[in-house]
Order: sequence, then structure tokens, then C-alpha cells
Amino acid sequence: MNPYNYYPGYIPQHTEYYIPYDCDLYTQQQEQEEFDRQQPQSLGGFERRIRNLERQNQQQAREITRLNQIVERHTFRLNRLNQRLRAVENRLNIPFTSHDGF
Repeated sequence: MNPYNYYPGYIPQHTEYYIPYDCDLYTQQQEQEEFDRQQPQSLGGFERRIRNLERQNQQQAREITRLNQIVERHTFRLNRLNQRLRAVENRLNIPFTSHDGF
């Protein structure tokens, strides 16, 4: 018996376990910091601070998006594992109780 039988129509797909590091992000940060240093002092600290905060906000938004994708992928995998566990429990006649936590 193959323990990795999937339900009909399911095609297992390879998922990336490691998220590739964005090397361009570091380069962009370095270029932005260099640009900020070259700006004349007449711009004032407020404009520079606003640009820095906007850049940080964009970086955080990208990170949140990346983490949400990871959470969705893991949620899908957990749901699939729960389905497979229930199928095995049914085959082995293991009773399901509501206090199992699922």
C-alpha cells in the first residue's frame, strides 16, 4: 500500500521551503542612503525624514506580503495533512471526538 496516495485530482506540487533573499533591496537601500547624503541641506530634515519613513513603510509592506504568502502556504499544508490524517483514522477505525482540537 502506498502511504502517499493523494485524493483523486490532487497533483502534489513542489513548494519552496526557503524564500529567496532580495539582493536588490540592499542595493536600493545603499543607493538611497548615498542619494540622501548628496542632497543639499536646504531640503531640510523633515523632507528627508518623510522619504525615509515612506521607504521603511514600503519595505514593511513587502515583508508583510511575503509573510502572508508563507502563512497561506503553511495553512494549506496543515489542512491537507489534517485531511490525510482523518483518512488514515477512518481506515484504522479510530474514533473522532470533538475534543481532539480540530
